[in-house]
Amino acid sequence: MTDNHATDPVIHNPVGPAQAAGKPRPPRNQWLDVWDQFRTHKGALAGAAFFIFIVLAVSIGPWLWTVDPTFIDIRARNQGPSLTHPFGTDQLGRDLLARMIKGGQTSVSVGLMAMALSVFLGTAVGVLAGYFRKLDGPLMRFTDLFLALPLLPLLLVILLLFRDVLRAAFGPEAGIFILVVGVIGITSWMQTARIVRGDVLAIKEREFVLAARSIGTPNRRMITRHILPNVLSPIMVSATLGIANAIITESALSFLGFGFPSDFPTWGRLLYDSTDYLQQFPERVMWPGLAISLTVLSVNYIGDGLRDALDPRIRGR
Repeated sequence: MTDNHATDPVIHNPVGPAQAAGKPRPPRNQWLDVWDQFRTHKGALAGAAFFIFIVLAVSIGPWLWTVDPTFIDIRARNQGPSLTHPFGTDQLGRDLLARMIKGGQTSVSVGLMAMALSVFLGTAVGVLAGYFRKLDGPLMRFTDLFLALPLLPLLLVILLLFRDVLRAAFGPEAGIFILVVGVIGITSWMQTARIVRGDVLAIKEREFVLAARSIGTPNRRMITRHILPNVLSPIMVSATLGIANAIITESALSFLGFGFPSDFPTWGRLLYDSTDYLQQFPERVMWPGLAISLTVLSVNYIGDGLRDALDPRIRGR
């Protein structure tokens, strides 16, 4: 009599330590994925580094270079670069480095605040037009009306009409600053509105939005919790490009003599003041011209990098 148990094959427990699977990796943060993609864009990294340098330079520059940008010294007028005046002096003897720092504060502040206003208006119009069918037609026709208007003549007309009123109400410097920021912001929101509207039209037909609507989610909560978080990508890209557009527009207005006054320097105003001395002192045009060009270029590269980093099709997700 044989022992049947001796010849039975050995059956291992399929769920044992030998087959224990490794611990599942924690889900990655979305913003880490965005950063990983953004830092592969060398131009975007260089642009971000330069823009941060510009912001720091105009922010802490007055603490390091304490020369008064409005101080007039006729004896030192029209001097070239030196240790006392690294960028030289203008026709009134004012230090150009101090005026460049002060002008950078104004130009960057105008760019950031005008961008914030235009992005807010464009996002509001785009979300309302894309989400509410009844508002789509009127809001888009209103947007088309603004797109059809010639931008630069409109800016000049508004500045001429309201400049004296705002100066009397808020003071000469604050009044013109509010006017320039408001005019640039109000006339540059249309592209953002059209982009956001298109994304909202696509997102509101997605399954998660339809499911939220089926359980009676209010429109306000639907927009703030489901629509807006999914249109952040085009909004952020529009914001970066809006900074560049605002800086260029302000520089154009100041160059034409309709922006900030001569005693309130901006990069565009410095460029305008230096055109009369182009042949004798070409470096006066070079400093504000380089500042405007490199700042706008860096912001454009940042927008290009954000567009690639925030696009899930490019990230391969």
